[in-house]
Amino acid sequence: MQEHSRTGKDLYHERQSFRQLWLWILLLFVAVTTIGIFGLGIYRQLIEGRSFGNNPMSDTGLIVTAALMVLLNAALFGIFVFGNLTTDIDRRGISYRFFPFQRKFRHIDLRDIEQWEIVKYSPIKEYGGWGIRYGRMDTAYNVSGNMGLRLILRNRKRFLFGTRRPETLREFMERLMQQHHDRIDQ
Repeated sequence: MQEHSRTGKDLYHERQSFRQLWLWILLLFVAVTTIGIFGLGIYRQLIEGRSFGNNPMSDTGLIVTAALMVLLNAALFGIFVFGNLTTDIDRRGISYRFFPFQRKFRHIDLRDIEQWEIVKYSPIKEYGGWGIRYGRMDTAYNVSGNMGLRLILRNRKRFLFGTRRPETLREFMERLMQQHHDRIDQ
């Protein structure tokens, strides 16, 4: 659950991971509850020899379902432990990846950006939460918080990239876009 960022003259790099306490409490609650219920079922049905529930599964069905629940919980934990949003911005453009759902970086060329702004937004109201989210007008890539870089591209596509460092990102984008326009004007 680390956060990593680096900004220099020519590079803005931000890597965000899921670190919300409420999320980890919820994941732990779901895991303990589901594994606990199936653990109790296995104990009652296989050890005590009593049926588990009003319409009990076969012993094999119970074992397989319990194993699947353990694997599902492990996969869910894995997604949140290893999941991260990486945003790299340099003079070529914006590269981003939401791991593990995107293995390769995607790229937006600077010359394709028509407008940009740092915005405060409501992840729940506007996008229904965090992750790769599709809102009414744009696609959001966010992990935590409520600040982001909103882009409108020349092809009218819109993106929002969450950030934990809005002021640093604003300063970097202002400098980068000014340099980009200066190069075009020459």
